[in-house]
Amino acid sequence: MRKLPEIDRTPNPAGHANSARGVAGNSAMHDSAWKHVRGEARYIDDMPEPEGVLHAAVGHSTHAHAKIKSMDLSAVRAFPGVVAVLTVDDVPGHIDIGPVFPGDPVLANGLVEHVGQPLFAVAATSLRAARQAARQAKVEYEPLDHAVTVHDALEKQLFVRPDHTQQRGDFEKALNESPHRLQGAINVGGQEHFYLESQACLVEPSEDAGVHVHTSSQHPSEVQTLVAEVLGLPIHEVTAEVRRMGGGFGGKETQAAPLACVAALLARHTGRAVKYRLARYDDMVQTGKRHDFYNTYDIGFDDDGVLQGADIMVAGRCGYSPDLSDAIVDRAMFHSDNAYSLGPARVTGHRCKTHTVSNTAFRGFGGPQGMMTIEMAMDDIARHLGQDPLDIRKRNLYRPGRDTTHYGQVVEQHVLAELMEKLEISADYRKRREEIVAFNRDNPVLKRGIALTPVKFGVSFTVQHLNQAGALVHIYTDGSILVNHGGTEMGQGLYIKVAQVVAAAFQVDLERIKVTATRTDKVPNTSPTAASSGSDLNGMAALDACEKIKANLADYAAQKFGVDASEVRFANNQVIAGEHAVDWAEFVQGAYTARIPLFSSGYYQTPKIHYDRNTGQGRPFYYYANGAACSEVIVDTLTGEYRILRSDILHDVGQSLNPAIDIGQIEGAFIQGAGWLTTEELVYADDGRLLSNGPATYKIPAVSDAPLDFRVSLLENSPNKEATVFRSKAVGEPPFMLGMSVWSALRDAVASVADYRHSTPLDTPATPERVLGAVTRTQEWLEQQRAKDTAQKGEKEGNRKGAPA
Repeated sequence: MRKLPEIDRTPNPAGHANSARGVAGNSAMHDSAWKHVRGEARYIDDMPEPEGVLHAAVGHSTHAHAKIKSMDLSAVRAFPGVVAVLTVDDVPGHIDIGPVFPGDPVLANGLVEHVGQPLFAVAATSLRAARQAARQAKVEYEPLDHAVTVHDALEKQLFVRPDHTQQRGDFEKALNESPHRLQGAINVGGQEHFYLESQACLVEPSEDAGVHVHTSSQHPSEVQTLVAEVLGLPIHEVTAEVRRMGGGFGGKETQAAPLACVAALLARHTGRAVKYRLARYDDMVQTGKRHDFYNTYDIGFDDDGVLQGADIMVAGRCGYSPDLSDAIVDRAMFHSDNAYSLGPARVTGHRCKTHTVSNTAFRGFGGPQGMMTIEMAMDDIARHLGQDPLDIRKRNLYRPGRDTTHYGQVVEQHVLAELMEKLEISADYRKRREEIVAFNRDNPVLKRGIALTPVKFGVSFTVQHLNQAGALVHIYTDGSILVNHGGTEMGQGLYIKVAQVVAAAFQVDLERIKVTATRTDKVPNTSPTAASSGSDLNGMAALDACEKIKANLADYAAQKFGVDASEVRFANNQVIAGEHAVDWAEFVQGAYTARIPLFSSGYYQTPKIHYDRNTGQGRPFYYYANGAACSEVIVDTLTGEYRILRSDILHDVGQSLNPAIDIGQIEGAFIQGAGWLTTEELVYADDGRLLSNGPATYKIPAVSDAPLDFRVSLLENSPNKEATVFRSKAVGEPPFMLGMSVWSALRDAVASVADYRHSTPLDTPATPERVLGAVTRTQEWLEQQRAKDTAQKGEKEGNRKGAPA
C-alpha cells in the first residue's frame, strides 16, 4: 500500500472561505454547551438508577493518627435499610490502592493516619440510611503522635518519599562571589478543587463476576486497574466509562478510584448496583488538595539584578501517603526557575509526611508552588536595588547564551521577551506605573499596585511512560464519523478539539464528527487527562488514525480515477482526484462497496523526552508554553481589603486549535490562580481536623473578585517549534500561573507604603488579614528607618558642632 504524502499540518490546508466548517484552527462551540445550559448534560448523579440500586457511605476516622483498638459495627448493621457492611477483612484482592507507591489502604487496616479516613463501608437502600448508619459505629482508638504542618514534618523528619536534588554548576562559588545576596522564605497555601460535581460513581455487576464502572474520573484506566485488583479479577473483567465530569482540575486523577473500589466491593458482595456520591463536606474531608509548600531561597545577583546563582528549597505537605507527591514535588523543582536563568543552581525538594488527607494533583501539578519562590525573589531584588520589578524580570529571562535550566534542558524557543514587550505596550505599563506612583504619594490610605509577571511551563508528563495515547476513528457509510480516544472531558473542551482535528484531517464539516464516551474496552491503557497533555496526546492519536484511513482512501481513489495517490486530496467535504471531485458521503459509500477499510486505531507517543533521576538532569518536557499577565490592584491599608482593577493577559497557545475555547480556558485559569493566591484558605486545627470544610468557610472567587477590566489575547504567529497537533500548544495549566501577577501587584501596593524601599514577605493566600499584616510590618520598618535616619542625622550634626573651627 502506498503511503499518503505527509499531511499539511496547518489547521486549514484549503485556506479559503468555502473550506469545511469548524475544522481545527477555528472557534467552535463546546460540544456540550447547549446541554450544559439546558441542564441536559448527564453526570453520574443524573443517570437513571438501575433497579434495586444501593447507596454507599463510609465511616470516618475521628483521629489524625491512631491505632484502632476495637470497632463495634453491630448498630451499623442493625440500622434500617442497611444491606451490607464491609471492613478491610472483606476485601478479596489487594488492600492497598496506592496509585504509584503503596500507602493507601482501601479501608483502614488497624491504623488511621488522617481525620476522615474510611474505616468501613455501608450499602443501604437509600443515601440517607447509608450515611446515618455509618455514624452508628463505636470505635476505640489509641492516639499516636501526629504532624499537621510542613514545619512539623521537617522538624520531625517525616517524609513519604526520599528527597531529590537537581544541580547545575558550582552554586556555592557563584553565591559567594556575587556582588549582592539575598535570602527569603515563603509559605504557599494549598487549594481545594471545589469542582461543581463532587466525587461520584455507579458500579453495576456484569457477567462472570465483573463490573461496569461509571466514574467521574480523569483516569479511567487507573480506576479499571485498581477495581480489578481489590476484587481479585483480571483487568478485562472491569470496564470503566467516563462521559463527562463536572470539573476535575486534577482532583479526579487518582482520588476517584477509592470511591469506585468501595462501590465495587459492595456491588460484588451484594450482587446489586451500588452508587456512591460524596456530599460536599465529605468530599472536602476525604479527598486531597493542592499541596501547600514551604520554600526558601538564597540568591546572588549583580548590580543590574541579573542572577548569578541560586540555592532553592521546596517542601510540600503531601499528607499521609505518597499518592502523586513524588512527581508533584519534582515539578515544583523543575519550575523553581519559572522563566529565569538561575545561573549555577541547586534545587532541593522534600516530600513531607503529615497526618492529613493525602494531597494530590491540582492544575499546575506543583509548578505554581515552585514558581512562587523565584517570583518573590524578583520583587525582592527590585526593592533591594531600587528598580522596577519588570526590568529585573526582563533582564533575567532565558535567552541565547543563558538558555540551560538547572535540570539540563535547553530552552529552544525564546518567546517570552517579545511577548512581554508586546504586553508591556498594550497594557500601557510604563505610563500606568508613573500614575500609580503619583497616586500612592498623594493617598495615605488607599494604595495601588501593578505587576507584570511571565510564565514558562513545561508540557509533558514527567513520568515518561504516561506520554502516550490511543484513539479509534470509524467512518460510516453516510459519511458520518465516530471518534473515541483515551482523554476525558471535564469541561475543558477536549472532545470538541479532537473532533476539530478529525474534521481538519478529512476536511469535512465539524457536524459530521461525534466523539463518544471514554471507555476502557475501546481504548485500553489510557494515560490520565492531566499535565495539559489532553489535546497533544489524543489529538495526535486521532490524527494518526485518520492518516491511516486516508492512505486507504487515497489508494482507492487513485485506482478508481486512474491518478497517482499524490494527486488525491481532501477539501471542502469532497475527495478530489486529479480533475475528479466526489462528494464525501458518496465517496465513502463507494469505498465501502469496494471493501476499503473505513476504520482504524491511532497511536502516539511523545518524542525526545527523558530524565535521569540519579543525575537530576535531562529533557523532561517536549516544549514550553508561555504567557504573561499585567494586573493592577488597589488596597485599603486600614483594613487590608483590596480589588483587582485591571488584568491584561497575552498568552502563547501556538497555532490555536480553537481560539474561543482557549481564551475561555485562559480566563478561567487566571481566576482560579488568583483565587488560590488571595481568597482560598485551607485551615486545619491542631488535631488535624479540616475547619474550612464547606462553602461557608472556604471562599472560592466570585464574580466580584474578577478584574473590573479584563483583557485576554492570544499571541499571534507563534506556531509550536515542535511537531504537535497542527503546531498547537497546551492551554490547560499554564495560564493558571498568570494569577501570580495579582499577588505580585499586592506586594507592590504594600511596598509603596515605604516608598518601595522595603520588600515585606506576603504568604499566600494573601487574604485581607495577611495583607493588613504586611502593611503593618512595612509601616513598622518605615518607622524604624525614620528613627535610624534621625539618629544618624543628629550624630552628624553633633560631629560638625564639635569639630574645631
